[in-house]
Amino acid sequence: MIRRRSTPWIHKWSRPIIAAIAGFGAIVTGYLTIEKLTGGSAACVAQVGTRGCNDVLSSPWGTVFGQPLALFGCLAYISMVILALAPFAWKSGDNNQRKQIENYTWFLLLVGAIAMTVFSGYLMYVLAFRIQAICPYCIASALFSTSMLVLTILGRTWEDIGQIFFTAIIVGMVTLIGTLGVYAGVNKTPDATGSNGAPQQITFTPTQDPNPAFGWEITTTSGEAEIALAKHLVKVGAKEYVAYWCPHCHEQKLIFGKEAYQIINDNNVKVECMADSPQGKPELCQAAKIQSFPTWIINGQTYSGVQNLAELAKITGYTGPTNFKYFK
Repeated sequence: MIRRRSTPWIHKWSRPIIAAIAGFGAIVTGYLTIEKLTGGSAACVAQVGTRGCNDVLSSPWGTVFGQPLALFGCLAYISMVILALAPFAWKSGDNNQRKQIENYTWFLLLVGAIAMTVFSGYLMYVLAFRIQAICPYCIASALFSTSMLVLTILGRTWEDIGQIFFTAIIVGMVTLIGTLGVYAGVNKTPDATGSNGAPQQITFTPTQDPNPAFGWEITTTSGEAEIALAKHLVKVGAKEYVAYWCPHCHEQKLIFGKEAYQIINDNNVKVECMADSPQGKPELCQAAKIQSFPTWIINGQTYSGVQNLAELAKITGYTGPTNFKYFK
């Protein structure tokens, strides 16, 4: 009597497990997307003086095509859930069609898992060597992607092992080239000379390591409105909490311009939170419960992120000239 070979448990449960992992990934990235779009701060335990989740989310790598990177991650995870569960939703009694759907979705799961793993690997590089932050959400997402790739490979019997390697090489190369292309073209340092009097949008991507004493050099110049607002901020007792390595903190400086920000710096409006900076006062940032940079505290109210000067003028009751040169 010929005994039927039993199906390995991993083959039975691989799709539900992949769907569960992708579901967790969708929840995590969905949460981060909501926080980013609503201007909130992600729940993340980080000691003041170190870089955490919110610094990653507010970094130049946290936005793609003007939208939160987490949004694209959420869509990718939802796609993986659909692909993993698609055969279970097939009601037809045609086994051939069901088999075709299984094969088709397995291939798409493989492509998706490879692309997500390669992209996550790039983000882990950015996290470790560019932003130098600890972000549990980012690390969890990378583990989710890698786990789905392992389950996709081990979760079925692949008739052609070479197909896996060939697909991995092609998809990996396309993903990496696309990723480098996307990030190579965003957040270039603006021309500080100005043109035709129209306000210029400020974005910044660091091309060199910051100086602990002052960060990066301010390349924009101030007009009368910027200088007047800076003096007003001193008068009302505003405080801006920053980290010298924070690109968005430098964007705030660029919006003010060199001359106006010198007033802010000289009159203790700016508070440097990093202990390794000569200007560092981490105890003040700890007392103020600062979780992300830059953070403004004005009249007892907290305002996180880069603030346009028109908004600072409105918050503080400034009534001077408002022909500001730059905006975020």
